[in-house]
Amino acid sequence: MKVFGITGWSGSGKTTLIKSLIPEIKARGFSVSTIKHAHHTFDVDKPGKDSFEHRRAGACEVLISSSKRWVLMHENNNDNEPSLGELLKKLQRNDLVLVEGFKNEPYPKLEVFRDSVGKPPLWRTDDTVIAVASDTKPLDLNKEFHLLSDIFRIADFIIRQAMSVTDLSGSLR
Repeated sequence: MKVFGITGWSGSGKTTLIKSLIPEIKARGFSVSTIKHAHHTFDVDKPGKDSFEHRRAGACEVLISSSKRWVLMHENNNDNEPSLGELLKKLQRNDLVLVEGFKNEPYPKLEVFRDSVGKPPLWRTDDTVIAVASDTKPLDLNKEFHLLSDIFRIADFIIRQAMSVTDLSGSLR
């Protein structure tokens, strides 16, 4: 299993890029999973649903299953947030995991950068950013560059540069 990250500021287009990359990479015969880090409290459940009530009653984990999908919700309670390494171990084995977020973890990343977001580039201070995708090439770029619209080329790059999870295991918290 290999891992590669898509990073960038909020509003830069990370999710849009990932949504385009998944079918392109799958069309090449690879299985793809994703991990998305949320910087805020989130809930995939809804008040009034049985599973929500189970959690509210104090269940540590609630697993919901149907013929189409299953989901396991785990309450961290007062535990630390799991690291990327711990979360990767929870995934079923597949060819590639695209990670959105976990900026501070040491795995290879492509930054989605847009001047219009008004934030400084991450590639200048983050050595794990090995390439940049944007709608225009930044003048001072010292990394590999891809146009955001060139999904085929970005997918090629990610497949070549993704790092084995076993190679990362010593680096991930």
